[in-house]
Amino acid sequence: MLRVDNVSAGYAAFQALFDVSLHIERGESVAVIGPNGAGKTTLLRLISKLIEPRSGDVTFQGDSLRRVPAHQVVERGIAHVPENRRLFARLTTEENLRMGAFTSRKEYGERLETVYGLFPRLKEKRHQPAGTMSGGEQQMCAIGRALMSGPKLLLLDEPSAGLAPLVVQSIFQVIRRMGAEGYTVLIVEQNIQQVLKVVDRAYLLETGRVRQSGAAADLLASDELRKAYLGV
Repeated sequence: MLRVDNVSAGYAAFQALFDVSLHIERGESVAVIGPNGAGKTTLLRLISKLIEPRSGDVTFQGDSLRRVPAHQVVERGIAHVPENRRLFARLTTEENLRMGAFTSRKEYGERLETVYGLFPRLKEKRHQPAGTMSGGEQQMCAIGRALMSGPKLLLLDEPSAGLAPLVVQSIFQVIRRMGAEGYTVLIVEQNIQQVLKVVDRAYLLETGRVRQSGAAADLLASDELRKAYLGV
């Protein structure tokens, strides 16, 4: 479904990614893990066309995304949930969800029920201003808003950031459920131990380069990764 081929990218004089390649098949859940500053968020911004690559290419369903503007990337089926959620604080939960359906209103009711099925708490809070909800509820709303576009590929940037441990478990349970229901997900995450339990494969990114990749279970069992990132 998605291929990132030998991509390099950065900001002004700073280069964040060096010759990065990865791929995602339809229905897979894939994680990009690594420390702060590894280039993980830059990779997602590159895929959703918020920045352009300096070299290399990104293809989605066989078509290059070069010269495709960000709003058309959404229309093609890529939805990006940014770090820190970026909700419209004064709008209600349901109004935020409705904003996610701007590409197509035809299936609005059906998609809304799907989101409420994944996140029953959002239905309870549907008339509440999003800015007054807890961090976990806001993260659910941000994911739900992305799902309202009916994405073929969902990009999640640090969905567990700043959340209490019990809320983190709840978020990852939903991500696991999404994978079981056939969603294609690319997730950037620093909570390595948790994310490797809910995805199929993972890439380890360090200083802008892919250092290791493979089945999530294999990486979780890797002595090198456990010593470096899990303190084991």
